[in-house]
Amino acid sequence: MTRSSDRRSTYHHGNLKEELIRAALELIAVRGPYGFTFAEASRAAGVSPAAPYRHFRDRDELMADVARRGFERFEAALAKGWNQGRPTLFKAFENMGKAYLAFARDEPAFYSAMFEAGVTPETTPELQLASDRAFLVLRQATEELTASLPKGERPPALMMSLHIFAFAHGIASLFARGDKARRRLPMAPEDLLEAAMLVYLRGLGLGKIAG
Repeated sequence: MTRSSDRRSTYHHGNLKEELIRAALELIAVRGPYGFTFAEASRAAGVSPAAPYRHFRDRDELMADVARRGFERFEAALAKGWNQGRPTLFKAFENMGKAYLAFARDEPAFYSAMFEAGVTPETTPELQLASDRAFLVLRQATEELTASLPKGERPPALMMSLHIFAFAHGIASLFARGDKARRRLPMAPEDLLEAAMLVYLRGLGLGKIAG
């Protein structure tokens, strides 16, 4: 473990912001997103309570920056899963869903900061942009998935994206997360999400794409 003196040394080299992010993630993992104060994050980073104000106005701004970084990773994970619709649109959509569940499992502290810390995307312009960009991956994938339908029969892309977001998020939050809040499920979360998507897409007339 890094000693406080070592952390103060990194601060003097200009790494205080990164140390605070690291400390916040560690505290979220142990105590949850509401389980610590700004001062406790400072102590965990090995600096005085006044030092963090050089970078963050308050605890909410610190959490907003943690969430922003999480959404940037989330966007990259979703885009990798989608892979520009390859090898097939439905398989790419399925892979994007799996990427969502994997993120909740592999990055529980970021996931908690993004969705459970009470920090809205409007907290900072940077967080709003990162959140919007992550959702845009899903929306653009949805638009490509429905493009085979006649224009008059296509469901609204925003509505459909929000439905799919809700499916994936609910399953991820309940059954796929990588912390102690995960519920037990008698099947793989990926299988549950795939089944839900098959029923939903077929109900929209996308049975050929869904297989």
